[in-house]
Amino acid sequence: MGNRIKEIDDYIAKSAPFAQPIMHHLRDLMHLACPDIQEKIKWGSPNFDYKGQVVMIAAFKEHLGMGFMKHQIMKDPYHLLQNKDEALGSLGKIRSMADLPSDDIMIEYIRDAVALNEAGVKRKVVRYDLSKLETPEYVLEYLSQSPAAKEQFDKFTPGNKKEYIEWFEEAKTEATRTKRIETALKWIAEGKSRNWKYQKK
Repeated sequence: MGNRIKEIDDYIAKSAPFAQPIMHHLRDLMHLACPDIQEKIKWGSPNFDYKGQVVMIAAFKEHLGMGFMKHQIMKDPYHLLQNKDEALGSLGKIRSMADLPSDDIMIEYIRDAVALNEAGVKRKVVRYDLSKLETPEYVLEYLSQSPAAKEQFDKFTPGNKKEYIEWFEEAKTEATRTKRIETALKWIAEGKSRNWKYQKK
């Protein structure tokens, strides 16, 4: 059924036993909702793309996270996307099949997300108040896809965190912000600060 890559097969096989049937089911629903969806591994986690990112999934020790990349602008008729959990997930922490909406509802939401990409609708870049010390939700979502990066980011000083956040916030478009975050995740996972290239060795 559609494009299925071995890397996601391997990811599922290495995940906790509770997560495997959930991930198989979500994967099936993604392909059922959009036969042309493309599977990819980004930042070490399964991603499903159609003219841009649609959904990202990450398995943790005791829960699974599923995030719609444009959940802020999706229709959300059943009010399922209100749970803003720090651990990745538009639907909150998923620990069993019972935590998922019905298949029909899931397919409806996936198709809504796909339609936004089909129409070229961009997620509005929301500016963050840099006077705050909290890390923005969108940064936490990306960090949750890379345990190594999250671990290092948590160890950073407030100043190091702010440097990265300011860099993301200076981006004029969502595409630029996303590209910067992708680059930053690699640096952060290695324990590098935003301006590591210019630091004296």
